[in-house]
Formats: sequence, C-alpha cells, structure tokens
Amino acid sequence: MENTLKVQIWSDIMCPFCYIGKRRIEEALSLFEHKDNVDIEWKSYQLDASFVASPNDNMVEHLAHKYGKDTAWAQGMLDNMTQNAKNAGLDFHFEKAILANSFDAHRLLHLAKKHNLANDLEELLFKAYLTEGKNINDKSILKQLGISVGLNADAIDEVLLSDAYGAAVKKDIENANSIGVQGVPFFVFDNKYAVSGAQPATAFLETLQKVWQEGKFDSKVTLLNTTEGDSCGIDGCD
Repeated sequence: MENTLKVQIWSDIMCPFCYIGKRRIEEALSLFEHKDNVDIEWKSYQLDASFVASPNDNMVEHLAHKYGKDTAWAQGMLDNMTQNAKNAGLDFHFEKAILANSFDAHRLLHLAKKHNLANDLEELLFKAYLTEGKNINDKSILKQLGISVGLNADAIDEVLLSDAYGAAVKKDIENANSIGVQGVPFFVFDNKYAVSGAQPATAFLETLQKVWQEGKFDSKVTLLNTTEGDSCGIDGCD
C-alpha cells in the first residue's frame, strides 16, 4: 500500500494493560483521518517465558506471593485494573483467569499473521484469558480460537504439534530487547517514534498525526511517550 504508516505493537496475552492498550490505539485510529493507510503488526513478547502454572494457581495468590504482599493488597490491585479496563470498554474477570505460559499462543499468532488474521486472533486471545477464563495454553482452546478467526484446522495442528514459529517468537522478543523495551504494550510508529504503555487515545492520535506529517523515514527509534504505569514488565504490572 502506498503511503502506509506502520505501527508495530509488542504485546503479551498475559498482560492486562496490553488489552487496554489495544482498545486505546483502536480509539485513536477511529479518529485518525488516514486510518485506512495504517498497517498494524503485532509482535510477540513474554513477560515470563519460563512460567509454569500449577493446578491451584489463582491471580490473587499469585500476585500476593510475587510481591510479598497480602491477598487484600493483591485484590485491590486487581480491582483497580478491572476499573481501568471498564473505562476502556472491557470486562475483566480475574477471578476466572487461568494463569498460563503464552508461548504457544504467540506461535499461533505468527500463523495468523501469515494470513492477515493476527489482529482478530489477538483480540480473541485477550478476551479468552482476561474475560472468559479460558486456558490459553490449552491446545484445544487455541485450535478453537484459531478456527473461529478463519485459520485452517490442519494448519493449526501442524503448528501446535510442532515447534513451528518458535524461533519467530524469540526473534520478536530479541528485537524488543534490542530497542530497549522493558515493558508492554510497546508501540513503534514507522520505525522512528515509540510509545510505551497503554497511553490515552489522545497520545496515540498525536503520534499518528506527527508521523504522518513527517512522512517516510528510516532512523533509530525515539521514545516519544512513556509512563510509570499502565504497562506490564518482567516484575509485574503498574
């Protein structure tokens, strides 16, 4: 597409702020005059690549243990996150969330990207984990979600029953590290400007307008907007 503005988004399905960030960038795009010329590319990131869930894990106890706090503190943190999501038009249910490793989900996203279905699958994965309480590390769940966005069932099996796209997931994470990503969501606009965290839609819109006005370029990424909160890093979500 001529005059295309590319936005790369590093994200992890296990990151609540990544879903909120998705809604906010979508809101910004709805107000952007050249939205039909914007190409969104989802990039893989894992907050904890080594995570292994146990059968009795739940979000409250997991957070309390991780931060050395009591369960009341953890519940308060989740309540605040739920309200933040509600303000973005999302319905989080952490009481149903099943903690899981997101690696296979990211591999499936790379298959979806090949067929221009990554945005659709990203949406369903976020919803499955944060709203519906589905295990996004369960291959049968992943297959159902993949089929629902239009992926071929046999192609899904070929990916999930092998190590396909594993190297691609790791490459995305390496690329993120090379440009200094320390938390997600992380947005890079036409390989020049970056926005860190689930910023307000106005911040995304301003960046889209700035990039479009400046035109095409190829240079080092510059961090344009950042925030102390509204993102998730390896040490948790702020």
